[in-house]
Amino acid sequence: MICVFIIISCTRGTAAEDTVVQRGARAMAILQTGEYPLWFLLSENGPVHIESIEDVVFTTAFVPWPYALHIRFLQKKNDELIMTINRNGFFKISPNHEEDLVMYRFFENEIWQHYTVGGFVFYDDKPAALLYRDNRFLTTDLMQPRQRTWSFNMDSNTAFPIEIPVLRQFPQEDGWEADTLRYGSDGLIYYRVVNRTLSALMFRTANLEQAGEAISAEVFFNSAFRRGEISHPSLPPLPEGFVYTEIARAGKSLFACWEEQEDYSIGAAGFVVIREP
Repeated sequence: MICVFIIISCTRGTAAEDTVVQRGARAMAILQTGEYPLWFLLSENGPVHIESIEDVVFTTAFVPWPYALHIRFLQKKNDELIMTINRNGFFKISPNHEEDLVMYRFFENEIWQHYTVGGFVFYDDKPAALLYRDNRFLTTDLMQPRQRTWSFNMDSNTAFPIEIPVLRQFPQEDGWEADTLRYGSDGLIYYRVVNRTLSALMFRTANLEQAGEAISAEVFFNSAFRRGEISHPSLPPLPEGFVYTEIARAGKSLFACWEEQEDYSIGAAGFVVIREP
C-alpha cells in the first residue's frame, strides 16, 4: 500500500510530501509542532490544514449538533489520543520516536454519514463507538443502522462493526435502539436503550460482558461528564462564537478541539495542535 505522509513543519503555512510503502493503516500526516499553532478544519474527507482559525469564520452553515461534523468524544489511551468524529469516523493521534505526531483516520462513509455518534468506550481493549438515528431536531425515515457499534485497528483505514455483549438483550429486530454508551464520572460505563412501545431504560456496568444494573434517569444524567468551554493559558485565542471543547496532551504537544457554536447548532469544527512551552 502506498502511504503519503504530509509533514507540516513549524514554519507556518509550509508543507512537504514524502511517499513510502507501508502495510496496514495509512497515516494522513506527521505533524512537527513548533512556533506556530497548527489549525485543522473537519471535512467530509477528513481534517484539512488551514492557515488560521480566522479563515473559517462564517464559512460553514450551522446545523443541530447531532448532524454536524465535530469531535464528539475524545479518550486518551497510553500515549495516544483516540476520537470519534460525528458523521465521519474515528481519528487517532500517536506520538512517534521523533516526538512528532502521526495522524490516522478510520472511516466507513456509507453508514457513518447518516447516523449520530452516541457513545465511545473501550471493549476488550478495542475502541467502540455507538451509532444511532437522532430525531430530536429533524424527523427522519431512516432505519436503524444495520450495525450499531463500530471499531478499528491498524490493519487498514476502514472502520468495522463489532458486537457489544451488554446490548444483545436489546435486539434491534425487536424495536430496541441504543442511543448512549459512555463512561461516567465514576469510571463505570453507562448505556441507554429505547423502544417505541416502552420508556427509555438506563443501566450502568463495570463489565461490558455482563448485563448492567438498572438505574434511574437522575443517576444516569448526573453521572455524565459536564462538557463545556475549555480554557488553557497556552491555547491561542478564538474568534467570537468559537469555543474549545476538549483538551489533551499528545507527546510534548497540546491537542485542543474547537467548535463554532450557536445555541444547539455547530458550524465549523476542528482542532489545533501546539507545542507546549
